[in-house]
Parts: sequence; C-alpha cells; structure tokens
Amino acid sequence: MIHKTAVVDSKAKISSSVKIGAYSIIGPNVEIGDNTIIHSQVNISGNTKIGNGNKIYPFAAIGNDPQDLKYSGEETRLVIGNNNKIREYVTIHPGTSGGGELTKVGDNCLFMISSHIAHDCNVGNNVIIANNVPLGGHVTIENNVVIGGNSAVQQFTRIGQMAMIGGMTGVLHDVIPYGLSIGNRNYLQGLNLIGLRRANFENKDILGLTEAYKEIFATKNLTENLNKLNGEFKENPLVKNVIEFITKDKKRSICTPFSKE
Repeated sequence: MIHKTAVVDSKAKISSSVKIGAYSIIGPNVEIGDNTIIHSQVNISGNTKIGNGNKIYPFAAIGNDPQDLKYSGEETRLVIGNNNKIREYVTIHPGTSGGGELTKVGDNCLFMISSHIAHDCNVGNNVIIANNVPLGGHVTIENNVVIGGNSAVQQFTRIGQMAMIGGMTGVLHDVIPYGLSIGNRNYLQGLNLIGLRRANFENKDILGLTEAYKEIFATKNLTENLNKLNGEFKENPLVKNVIEFITKDKKRSICTPFSKE
C-alpha cells in the first residue's frame, strides 16, 4: 500500500507488499523488497537496493550523495539487507569511486535515532548502533557488534565480531573480535565475556581466549607477543579470529589496554 501523498518514481522497483507512508519520496533507481515498511516522510534516493522485511522510520534519509568532497556524481551503490530497523533521522550514504563504489549493510541490524553510516562502510549482521553514532567512511563493522550511544567511529576503522563499544567512546583504533572498548580515545578494557556466553560458545574456548588475551597484550609489542603464543592457543577458534584480525592489512592501529596511556 502506497499513501496517496507519497512520491514514488515510476522507474523504482517496489514489491507489491511494500507499505509507503505519507509524504515519503522514492527515487527512480531504488529497489525495495517484500514486506518492507517505509513510514511517513522518508527519503530514499540514489542507486539503492533494500531487501525484505525492513522497517524505515520517519525522517530517515537513505542513499543521498556521500559527504565526500571528492565525490562528483559518479554511479555508486548502497545495498541494505533484510529485517533491519532504521530509526528516525538515520542517514546512510552510498559508496564512492575511491572506496569500492559500495556501501553495504547486512541483516537484522538496528540503527537507532540519528546514527549515520557513511560512504563505503561495510556493516555486518545483527549489529546494534545506538543513538547519535556516526560511522566515518570506509569503516568495517563485523557481525554482532554493539556500539553505545554518542560514540564516534573514525574513518577506515575496523571493529571485530561481537565487540562492544561503550557509550561516548571515540573509536580511533581497530577493536579486536570479542573486545570491550571504552574511553574518550578508545582503549581495550577486556573481553565481551557476557556476549560470548550468551552466544553459547564452549566454555573451554572462552577460557582459552581469556588466557590468550593476557599473552597477546602482555606488552605493547603485539607482533612479538603473537609469535610467543603456543600451539594450543592457536587451535582455539576464538583466538584464531583475534589473531587473523590483528595480522590483517589495516589502516588503523589495534586498540590495546595501553591505548589510553
């Protein structure tokens, strides 16, 4: 059902089961999948593909030009998955030619009021981003991450799976999978043990990760610390994910317990 005051371009590809509220505007290159609900006064433009079962709330602006001075109108894309909740005043921008031309959002995410997903971001599944949180350009957020309210994530930063970022944290360093990070300029406080248990990881693997964490961050020399890890730690799937994250090519330094010093 499309409200009579909504403006939907005839070229847009809209599933017959989509609901579009009053005064919303849908551009010509927009595709919206089954059972998605667009509330009133939403603006969706650009080369934007939105999957099934999403809910987009009033005053959200999806697919408008990136906030990048190098952007000059080139054809880039925004792809949003399924069953996401995009709350009031959220902004999500497409990619740029310098960043792969694609901004991507996974499934089952919650973006709270006034959060912002900038150009060329890659956001995984089951991510929760609280109120007033901006993600700078080229940020990677892996699955099951939670970012507390009024935090800010600097461009090119990575946050590993199931990490938690405390409220009002300035994220300048990459955060390892399962890490807890807080601070005006973020540092690592420990591991997201509650999240790991809720996710039903085996207790022996959680204990192994806890011990490996102490070894990995025993000193500021992460490379040396990783080289000293014994084989038992390296067989732990949780530890493997952390090691892979740390050793991967990156733009930002790794967040450590020493980052606040």
